[in-house]
Amino acid sequence: MSRSRKGQSIHGWVNLDKPVGLTSAQAVARVRRIFNAAKAGHAGTLDPLASGILPVALGEATKAVPYLVAHDKVYRFTVRWGIATETDDREGRVIATSASRPSGADIENVAARFVGCIEQMPPAYSSVKIEGTRAYRLARQGKAVAVVPRRVTVVRLLLVDQPDADHATIEAIVGKGTYIRALARDLGHALGTQAHVSALRRLAVGRFRVDGAISLENLEVLGHSVAVSEHLLSVETALDDIPALAVTPAEAASLRHGQLVTSADQAFCRGVGEGATIRVVNGDRLVAFAQIRDGRLKPIRVLKFD
Repeated sequence: MSRSRKGQSIHGWVNLDKPVGLTSAQAVARVRRIFNAAKAGHAGTLDPLASGILPVALGEATKAVPYLVAHDKVYRFTVRWGIATETDDREGRVIATSASRPSGADIENVAARFVGCIEQMPPAYSSVKIEGTRAYRLARQGKAVAVVPRRVTVVRLLLVDQPDADHATIEAIVGKGTYIRALARDLGHALGTQAHVSALRRLAVGRFRVDGAISLENLEVLGHSVAVSEHLLSVETALDDIPALAVTPAEAASLRHGQLVTSADQAFCRGVGEGATIRVVNGDRLVAFAQIRDGRLKPIRVLKFD
């Protein structure tokens, strides 16, 4: 691996179990330092109060982030009934209260109405951009935040536990762009009360799951030892749902230069369909993400391994 002033050319994923108290950016920075990697990113932001799966991409794996972000995510969260906050979580200022507390049966009945493709209003304190500015920045400045509703998908919403009248633990499987804080808030309104998220843990992002994750603490204990490399997964990890097409070295070189390549496997192209995104491979190396255009491969993101 080559060295530069900014770090090494290291490529792959780290299935990180992020602790409570760190932003996603802070967690990524620490992983990057551990591996001395030149480039790093992550798939799916976790708020500081949340723990759980944060897939960290190093090197060329960052080019696969958009495809992993599109995968479903699994969360387990605790709702605090009777209190609404400005951030829809326990860190925000209380803005409303209610004496009403839902029963378990009520929670299950109402939760069923949120499963499917629903319209959701993102929290005012969110990373949604409004005319180029993050909503949370405007909210912190005391400015009006004009977020607009958007369509999101909730695959499952299951009541797991109800330890007392004030709290309920819920497990959710959701699609891209779904805010758990907004889901808790809206559940409260639908149940005739107020609500916010008091605890949140992400259990999975696509194929990245907690049972195969490593904590930041353990990763830092390993430091720069050889053992830390055992937790660096291949760039193609969790991309199995994207069809793969093998090309020749010459075709791979053309794609790396941004050129369209006519596929020799027209049956494959017809099978995946016009406009579909595929993985292009040469041997055991991922070359690019490409789209099918009239039987040709149009490179979208080209991977260049040092």
